[in-house]
Amino acid sequence: MYPEQSGHAPVERAVEVHQPTPITPAVVTPAPLVPVQPGPVPSVASVVLPDGRVVTGYAIEPAKPEPVVAKPVVSRAAVNVALGGVGFLAVCGGLLLLTTFITALTALITQLITLAAVVFGGWIAVQVFSASSHQGGTTVNIRKAVIKRNKFYG
Repeated sequence: MYPEQSGHAPVERAVEVHQPTPITPAVVTPAPLVPVQPGPVPSVASVVLPDGRVVTGYAIEPAKPEPVVAKPVVSRAAVNVALGGVGFLAVCGGLLLLTTFITALTALITQLITLAAVVFGGWIAVQVFSASSHQGGTTVNIRKAVIKRNKFYG
């Protein structure tokens, strides 16, 4: 049966509040010191309930929030842009070295061609001027020759 369906007002009851009283620890003679592993040891609390029962347990520490990860001083986008600039400068430096190498190679090839022309021209000059000094061999006097149908008649 529900109270709102009954014809009379609900009865007020007196409520007793019991406060737990902590148990005082008994005096104990000190025991010899035993080495203990490092680390925090949680405190144990005991409470006596009004009916005489004793409840013992560990104190619960409030949950600590995760520490906020500190943002880097410089944003990642700025770091990426800077690294891209460094890479671009490295490529430009490499291209500058490549063009310098190509220019040097072109100059070397030009000098080799010039040297070959001088050496070959000198060899031809030696052949022409040394042929007139030799008296042995066939000498053709072109002024006296009559050229007719690609044959020489002297």
